[in-house]
Amino acid sequence: MSALDQGVEGAERTLGQLVASATAEMSALVHDEIALAKAELRQDVKRAGIGGAAISIAGVFALFSLPVLSFAAAYGIHNLGLGLAWSFLIVGGAFLLLAGVASMLAVSKFKKVKPPERSIASMKQTAAVVGTVKPHPRPVSDKAVGVARSSS
Repeated sequence: MSALDQGVEGAERTLGQLVASATAEMSALVHDEIALAKAELRQDVKRAGIGGAAISIAGVFALFSLPVLSFAAAYGIHNLGLGLAWSFLIVGGAFLLLAGVASMLAVSKFKKVKPPERSIASMKQTAAVVGTVKPHPRPVSDKAVGVARSSS
């Protein structure tokens, strides 16, 4: 029996054993890195979910506060001495004015949207290159063995 078979620590390991050990350690390292990445992603997804829920709740509260603030503005204008109908009309007009400004801003931004010209050019170039490529014929030999496929 060799020293390795007897379990002696100072024994020489063969090249095959060293390669097998290195492969196993690399595999373990890769698995550990993947596990770490999954754990970090889980934490990030959880944080993003909580942040998304919080911003949604804030948006709902802001939406519900809009009518209250509108009434407060209209009654505030009414307390300055203007009629109640005129006060509500002013607040409504202010909202329409804000909506018009926002829609004009949106239209100007939409007009600036252009197709992805570099991507289209790259895809056309790739299609042209791929269109000129011809497959290499494979020689058929008498010794070629077909692959048996199961029907199940």
